[in-house]
This record gives sequence, C-alpha cells and structure tokens, in this order.
Amino acid sequence: MAILIFFLAHWYLSLFSQTFFLHRYAAHQMFTMSKNWEKFFYWFTFVTQGSSFLSPKAYGIMHRLHHAYADTDKDPHSPSYSDNLFQMMWKTKDYYNAVLNDRAGIEPKFLKGVPYYEIVEKLGDKWFVRIAWGVLYTLFYMKFATHAWEYALLPIHYLMGPVHGVIINWFAHKYGYINFKVNDTAKNLLPFDFLMMGESYHNNHHKLGGRANFGIKWHEFDPTYPIILLLNSLHIIKLKLNNDLNYM
Repeated sequence: MAILIFFLAHWYLSLFSQTFFLHRYAAHQMFTMSKNWEKFFYWFTFVTQGSSFLSPKAYGIMHRLHHAYADTDKDPHSPSYSDNLFQMMWKTKDYYNAVLNDRAGIEPKFLKGVPYYEIVEKLGDKWFVRIAWGVLYTLFYMKFATHAWEYALLPIHYLMGPVHGVIINWFAHKYGYINFKVNDTAKNLLPFDFLMMGESYHNNHHKLGGRANFGIKWHEFDPTYPIILLLNSLHIIKLKLNNDLNYM
C-alpha cells in the first residue's frame, strides 16, 4: 500500500507541475504570478519532478515551437518524423539539451516571457542531483516494498517527466478522437482524463492554445482547472481575461 501511495503521489504531483507550471504558465502564459510565487513553483517543480526535472525555460520554448510547427520537420517531437516512441524520446532529449544550453538558435518571438530561475535550473539539471533523487526513490522501495513486482515501477519514477511527455506527444497524436479540425494530428486521448490531469485533451488544446480549461464537452473534466480557479481566487495567480491567446 505504501508503494502504491508513493507512486500515485509522485505521478500526480509531477504531472501537476508539468501541466500547471511548465505548460500553462511557462509555455502559454495563461495566467500571471509574482516573482516570489514563481520561485516557489520552481522549487515545487524541482521537488515533485525530482530525477526527471524539466527546465521551465526549455519546456516553455519547446512547447511553443511544437504549436507553431506541429507535425512538421521543425516540430521538436512529432511522431510523424520518428519510427517509434523511443526514437522520438531520444530526439526530444537532444533538442531539449540544445534549447537548455542555448545552442538551438531559437527565434526571439519564442523566448518572450519564458521564466528563468538560475539556481533551480542549474541544480535540477546536474546529473549527481538526478542520481541522488533516484537513490532516494530506491531506498524508499527497499524500505516499504512487500512484493518483487513493485520494483518494476522504479524506472517510471526515474523517468517520470519523459513518460508523461511521451503519453501525450506520441499517443495523443496517434490515437483518440477529435472535437476540432486542426492542421496537425493532435487528438483527445481520453474521454474522461483521470490519468493526465487534462493534458490528454490534446486536440482541444491545439485548437484553443491559450484556454486554461482543456475540457470542452460535458464529459471532458480537466482536473487541473479547478485548482487554477482556486489559486486565482486566493490571488496566488491571476488568470488572463483574454483566454484565447495561443501560439498556433
């Protein structure tokens, strides 16, 4: 039971950091927040993503490029230009590192307003830090695992961010249903998104790239959106009035 709770907590906390902070804030700027709160969520992302920490700067830039060039040869992670999901993940990793280290020659329009907090960006990308997180996950399993099969979950902990990414970037461009006709292969992966906190409504998002609520139809519940509304009501963030701005 302890292993299952730990796995689910890591899955959903890491995913929340990705969809709330990296995706909806860093990439799309659907809402604003003070610099102090931005630093808080930087640290929150570092802790919840752990060994698979993704730079808000690099993620924000890459996702903007994904919207601008979806399913073309300029898309950082299109299944249309990879033979399998592992090849796409490897290409994404290489491009991510190029963006992170300012070697990708990104146009200035994709850099506007992307958050950057140097201490967390540098710390989160160090290999000894990633390995230290992995060791902590392993020690937790050694202490609380009661069956050998539970150790099969450990690699997901190590690569949680890329696992979340490939579910959307590969599967949600190949399988699912469509609400809107768009100029790419984005689909809604799940009718009720219990797994990806709204991220699987990918077709909706590609049509309405700046809309904070990824759900459209009555059954499309976006679990992240009520949290956004709560944080907005608490004045931790401020939702933008024009919620249709996008990078399409």
